[in-house]
Amino acid sequence: VMVLGLSLYCVRHGLSIKSAEGVGREPLLPALKEAGWEVALPVVVVGGIYGGLFTATEAAVVTVAYLTIVECFIIGDIHPIRDLPRVLKDSSVLIGGILLILGAALALTNYLVYADVPTVLLGWIRSAVTSPIAFLILLNLFLLMVGCLMDVFSALVVVVPLILPLALDFGIDPVHLGIIFLANLEIGYSTPPVGLNLFIASFRFNRPILKLYHATLPFLAIRLAILALVTYIPALTLYPVELFASR
Repeated sequence: VMVLGLSLYCVRHGLSIKSAEGVGREPLLPALKEAGWEVALPVVVVGGIYGGLFTATEAAVVTVAYLTIVECFIIGDIHPIRDLPRVLKDSSVLIGGILLILGAALALTNYLVYADVPTVLLGWIRSAVTSPIAFLILLNLFLLMVGCLMDVFSALVVVVPLILPLALDFGIDPVHLGIIFLANLEIGYSTPPVGLNLFIASFRFNRPILKLYHATLPFLAIRLAILALVTYIPALTLYPVELFASR
């Protein structure tokens, strides 16, 4: 649902830009044909992970190998002698910047865990909330803050054991809770002022962070609206699970 909502917005925005610039629409099939090798990448990666051919970590290596072969020897956009060393050098600089950002984020995560901030916040929610709807509202606000300040792996270890008993007390299905948790943390990564992806994008595309804050607002609005649908319409999450379970 989230991918569909963001895709529709991007298509609409792209068409409005083309109309404003007086540029005609490009035919869909030639564009797909031209991007065929790139379009196949998610199929290769996801199919390999769920087919048991490699793990999620090994999928990163498979992605690099696949794109190197495609770009250097099939499409030819990158010359293996003239261009590939430059690409590797630029990638190394980008990775170094990302590691610095992740290091700072990990330091903040360790402080939050040491100060027992998640436990204090959830203790307040437990004492102040009596209805499932109010709990879900506060849970979303809490998880959005967690997504801004903590990486998803630390949040899985620290936050999930805290919120799961509360959710069960309010009758929330664990599968539904898991989807709410992941959706919130995904949004938190792009939420101003400290969303991790914003800093990575600012570094990668050499754009001021304040400009990225403004650019993300339409996407945040769409994702928050879809988050509300996912949160308050459990069937969006549970119906596919029940459908497959019945088979």
